[in-house]
Amino acid sequence: MSPFRASAGFTSDWKHFAFALADGVATVTFTRPERLNALTLDAYADLRDLLTELPHRDDVRVLVVTGTGRGFCSGGDVDEIIGLLLERDVHETMEFTRMTGAVVRAMRECPVPIVASVNGIAAGAGAVIALAADLRILARSASFAFLFTKVGLAGGDMGAAYLLPRVVGLGRATELLLLGDALDAEGAFSVGLATAVVDDERLAEETAAVARRLADGPAAALATTKMLLSREQDVDLSSAIELEAAAQALLMRSADHAEFYRSFKEQRPPEWTGR
Repeated sequence: MSPFRASAGFTSDWKHFAFALADGVATVTFTRPERLNALTLDAYADLRDLLTELPHRDDVRVLVVTGTGRGFCSGGDVDEIIGLLLERDVHETMEFTRMTGAVVRAMRECPVPIVASVNGIAAGAGAVIALAADLRILARSASFAFLFTKVGLAGGDMGAAYLLPRVVGLGRATELLLLGDALDAEGAFSVGLATAVVDDERLAEETAAVARRLADGPAAALATTKMLLSREQDVDLSSAIELEAAAQALLMRSADHAEFYRSFKEQRPPEWTGR
C-alpha cells in the first residue's frame, strides 16, 4: 500500500454502483438488476477510479465484486454505450476502449486481493472483469460468455486475449474467445476458470468466508504474491527467480515475518499487521 496521497481525498460516494466497507472487506455491487447489471460509461469510470484509490487506503484488505439479481454483469449497456459510440469518431471510441482496459489493468496492478462473487451471467465485459479478479467463486446458476465475436468485435477485449490463456490454456481460450459460447459454472470449474462452485443460496456465505480469510491474512505477503504472479508472466525463469529473491528478502525483514517467529515460539496464532 502507498501512503502518498497528497491533497486528494478518498471518494465518499460512488454513484454508479454500491460500495460498502466493513472490517477490511470492501464490496462493489452492481445495482442494475433490470439490465443484468449492464455497465454504463459512468460505471466503467467509477470502477476505474475506485481501483486507482484502493492502493492508497489502509482500511481495505480485500475487494469483493458482485451483482444483484440474476446477473453478475452482462457487459456494456447496448443502448447507453454501443448506440452512443456508433455516433462518435474513432478518437472518442479509442478513449472508451482505453478506459475499459484501464479497469482490468488496475485490477491486476491493485495490491489488494480481489474476489469475484459471480451470482449469475457474466458476459462480455462482465466476463473479463470476473476473469481479472484473483479468485472467482461461482453460484451454481452462474455462467460465462466471452461473446465479443457474436457482436462483430474481436474476442480479445480489455485484456481477455492476454489473461484467459494464462488461466485456462491457449486451446480453451481460443475456443471461448472465437466461438463466444456460454460456459456454465461446472464447465468453468472444469477448465480452471472458477475457484469454487457453490449452491446459489451459499454464495454470499462462501464469498464472505474467503474474503475474511484474505482480510485477516498478512497483507504485505499477499500483495507481494499477487505482484509476483502478475509480473512473472512475461519474464524468463532467471529474471523471475531474481525478482522473487528481492521480494522475499524484503519480506524477511518485515514486521509480519518477525511476528510469525514470535507467535511460533510462543505457540499462538500470529497477529498480522500488514507491515
